[in-house]
Amino acid sequence: MTTRSVHLHLVSDATGETINRVARACAAQFEGVEAIEHVWSLVRTRGHVDKVLTGIKAHPGVILFTFADQELRQMLEDGCRRLNVPYISVLDPVIEALAGYLGLQAHGEPGRQHAMDEAYFRRIAAMDYTLVHDDGQSVIDLDKADIVIIGVSRSSKTPTALYLANRGYRVANIPFVPNVPLPPEIFELKRPLVVGLTKDPERLVQVRRNRLLMIKEDAATDYTDIEIVRAEVQAARRLFSQHEWTVIDVTRRSIEETAATILQHYNRKMGLDG
Repeated sequence: MTTRSVHLHLVSDATGETINRVARACAAQFEGVEAIEHVWSLVRTRGHVDKVLTGIKAHPGVILFTFADQELRQMLEDGCRRLNVPYISVLDPVIEALAGYLGLQAHGEPGRQHAMDEAYFRRIAAMDYTLVHDDGQSVIDLDKADIVIIGVSRSSKTPTALYLANRGYRVANIPFVPNVPLPPEIFELKRPLVVGLTKDPERLVQVRRNRLLMIKEDAATDYTDIEIVRAEVQAARRLFSQHEWTVIDVTRRSIEETAATILQHYNRKMGLDG
């Protein structure tokens, strides 16, 4: 299949995090298309907008932008029209719908979602908790976790926990190791959602082998023996089922998809699912 390239100019008066995620999510829907990203963040002066327009002229493509300042926004839009390139304000439909429904006017402040408010400090506290409780390093205060993840090795426990922590959830993750008992504190938990992660044994072996190659260890071990790994996954599933913990197979899931599924179960447990 021939690959087709498209230039995406991501223009923001804030960090650009929001627009970057939107752009990648949209570009992923097109087979055989390579998105070449030009990231323009913290664009807050007319001079900076001029530089952006110069870059767009050199590499014409689609412009996605988020601007709170109406003067700079108008300047960018006028420039895009002169260059005859498509431009989209990605937040407009959502802001307009909210404004109409609420009968309120949006603040129009760049980066307002990153303000150092209570939610910001909650995310920092969640990240601190999650790092301390990564990979079974600590079982102190497990009852203060929102979510406890248990999983076989290489089932993406740590990245999933960190992703959730960045959303403001305190997450502990603990490895399931064959013939090694889990900390007894886990079986006494009432408040946290306990989630068990599993993975297809064949895929698990492949990931583990790649991991060993990265650290220059290629000797055959139980860690990558397919029959032993199958038994390990079965034992993990039995344990999870025995304690009625939520079980998620992460074989074909991205970290974001796994986290979204965990949050669905968490919200249901907390009575927050509508």
